[in-house]
Amino acid sequence: MKYVDEFRDPAKARSLIREIYSLTDRIDQVKQRPLQLMEVCGGHTHTIFRYGIEKMLPDAIELVHGPGCPVCVLPMGRVDDCVALAEHPDVIFTTFGDAMRVPGSKKSLLQTKAEGADVRMVYSPLDALSLARANPYKEVIFFGLGFETTMPSTAMTVLQAKQEGIRNFSLFCNHITIIPTIKAILDSPDLRLDGFLGPGHVSMVIGNKPYEFIAHHYHKPIVIAGFEPLDILQSIWMVLKQIDEGRCEVENQYQRIVQDRGNTAALAAVGEVFELREFFEWRGLGSIDHSGVRIRSAYSDYDAEVKFSVPNLKIADPQDCQCGEVLKGAIKPPQCKVFGTTCTPEAPLGALMVSSEGACAAYYNYSRIEL
Repeated sequence: MKYVDEFRDPAKARSLIREIYSLTDRIDQVKQRPLQLMEVCGGHTHTIFRYGIEKMLPDAIELVHGPGCPVCVLPMGRVDDCVALAEHPDVIFTTFGDAMRVPGSKKSLLQTKAEGADVRMVYSPLDALSLARANPYKEVIFFGLGFETTMPSTAMTVLQAKQEGIRNFSLFCNHITIIPTIKAILDSPDLRLDGFLGPGHVSMVIGNKPYEFIAHHYHKPIVIAGFEPLDILQSIWMVLKQIDEGRCEVENQYQRIVQDRGNTAALAAVGEVFELREFFEWRGLGSIDHSGVRIRSAYSDYDAEVKFSVPNLKIADPQDCQCGEVLKGAIKPPQCKVFGTTCTPEAPLGALMVSSEGACAAYYNYSRIEL
């Protein structure tokens, strides 16, 4: 890729849309019901709405928005755990910006900061490690959050802390894994999915091989997709082409970034520092086996859950909030009864309205755009 404009070319977009319409007309299944294609990644959801892609597609294609936003799937109880850690005296609690405003049962990290706790926004875990160096009499906790995309940088920071002998740095680990999540979605009786747009950033780390069960066991086509408009359109075309030809394979549209075997150095760091949890609680999806990671015992000196007492309570979402149904793809954000009324980006009731990758935020910010 030389220029971003190459992936936003209107003429190429029109050509792809014509091909998508042509393919759709040939697929018999659309005579019974629309094809349901799930984009797993929240970054894809925002591209789709920012550029009006959903409105360009035939009515026979329905895009289903998946749970690929790590802030959105964080259960409310874990936000309360963050607040409890941040309120410890002599703690500097660090986090990415989009996690600051996610509501807990009583308050968010931003409200906790306003009440006097030392909560700071950072751009990487290395920023948190720098704070630990500069504040040797404070315990600096980094809120480790995200799928395999952000896991390597967190793991490498823990390795760096150990190498330097920095003892006042720890990690509150909430990293999650994508493969068990997709399996849980495929096992859900509420959905009838026909194909997937696979997550580009996660796949950059883990490669293409882990998705083979989707094609071989569940007989669903999946295409690893990039994040520009033409990436999305081409990936949809590739999924439809598989359906038309009766194939179910893992294909890689994002070849300029994603390698088949992923990033071996990143995977090695993750394997050194983390191990799978037996289960992890997800907002809206419940407990999913082996869907999260924790710090290995060899690095327990850097585990905030070992250093501090963490409540670790399970707390249900507010009754009016339907984040769970949106995350599972059972409803679209505007179908939520509080969407755009008591739940807005300025006053969010649920996490999907907060995050830059949240489906509700995408609908709220872009759904009023007319083509």
